[in-house]
Amino acid sequence: MPFIANTDAERQEMLAFLGLDSMQQLWQKAHVPEPEFDFSQLPAGISELEVSRHFNDLAAKNGSGLVSFLGMGHYDHFIPAAVSDVLIQAGFYTSYTPYQPEASQGTLQAIFEWQTAICRLAGMEVANASLYDGGSAIFEALTMSMRSTRRRNEIVVSEAVSPIHRKMLDTYCASLDLKIIPVPARAEKSDIAGILAAVNESTACVIVQYPNVFGSIEDWSSAVAAIKEKGALAVCSAYPTALALLKTPGEMGFDIVIGEGQPLGMPLSFGGPYLGYMCTTNKLLRKMPGRIAGQTTDSRGRTGYVLTLQAREQHIRREQAMSNICSNNNLCAVAALVYMSVLGKEGLREVASLCHDKAAYARQRLSAIPGVEALGDSPFFNEFVLQLPTDAKPLLAELLKKGYAAGVPLGKYYPGRERQLLVAVTEKRDKAEIDLLAESLEALL
Repeated sequence: MPFIANTDAERQEMLAFLGLDSMQQLWQKAHVPEPEFDFSQLPAGISELEVSRHFNDLAAKNGSGLVSFLGMGHYDHFIPAAVSDVLIQAGFYTSYTPYQPEASQGTLQAIFEWQTAICRLAGMEVANASLYDGGSAIFEALTMSMRSTRRRNEIVVSEAVSPIHRKMLDTYCASLDLKIIPVPARAEKSDIAGILAAVNESTACVIVQYPNVFGSIEDWSSAVAAIKEKGALAVCSAYPTALALLKTPGEMGFDIVIGEGQPLGMPLSFGGPYLGYMCTTNKLLRKMPGRIAGQTTDSRGRTGYVLTLQAREQHIRREQAMSNICSNNNLCAVAALVYMSVLGKEGLREVASLCHDKAAYARQRLSAIPGVEALGDSPFFNEFVLQLPTDAKPLLAELLKKGYAAGVPLGKYYPGRERQLLVAVTEKRDKAEIDLLAESLEALL
């Protein structure tokens, strides 16, 4: 359990029991010289990230730890120590939204603040208390769109959306009366013209990703306007870290914004638990699934927090509910809230800038290897695609032996791309790690 220091009174009680008056007498009795510290000899202060990296370097001498360049929706971001320090508070240890507001003000306030923070990041108006993960969030956005557009039952999905999430979508929708229309990507870009051509009077929504699965940044403003003109909803699956730096989905006019919240203070942790988020507009608020925490006042005029608009939900509407979800991932939502609160607006922007700048260096460094080419000419955030001279999988297996999880082989999800590698770079990676990866890859080619 966490260390709890002795109080002054407790120390005096123990000294009295030993027949001593001070700690100095204790040192003398033990024949230990009193510690002396010369603070003038200490080096200049460094950031928590730098301290963490220093101790990880020391720990690495005792064993091997993978250096991760993996992405495709889940990223190895730095997590401030404050996140775990808050999460160990027993009052936060629940995965559920509370039914008794009079006994759960702290939890409800945390949910309300999470909703506020994620709305600001996405540029949207309202959010729910969270969903299970990014994949389930896409499904909830799909069913929300069908409710909102009534009889429309076709879903246009760009293949530049994470193939992992698209596979989850296929599983969720297998028994539903709807039709998913995939639109192939064009190289490293979404086929915006193809997407718009697929939208018709039966289309409930169009689902795209921002930045897309290949890392490319695309401005959807004009396309979103065209989609809405045809009566469909525009759904954006967004990487939350990137939103601190890029034009927000709200600014581009999206109706629903969903995504994977793992980058906001959660470790990769073998695939979970993760966090789905969902934001929308006031117009669509009553169609949104999941719990919603609201701020109100009690009979004495004091600010309080409650679950609001519950008539939408399963425990009241039963089979007519907006969704079968009857909870949220509350502990993960609190982790994300603490992460965003600790970093603040400028801190989130700095993290995003570091991710982009380090990815730009990695792209330049890796593409300088003979036979390796960086694909695509679009702006990118922190992921990019490399064309290799040979199949990516055997190379990745060899790099893994050297301590590098060097990226995601695109051929696993996109036939014909067996020689392509998706590389992601976060603020945790430094120049030395990138250079060593490049040297190791070059030695294998």
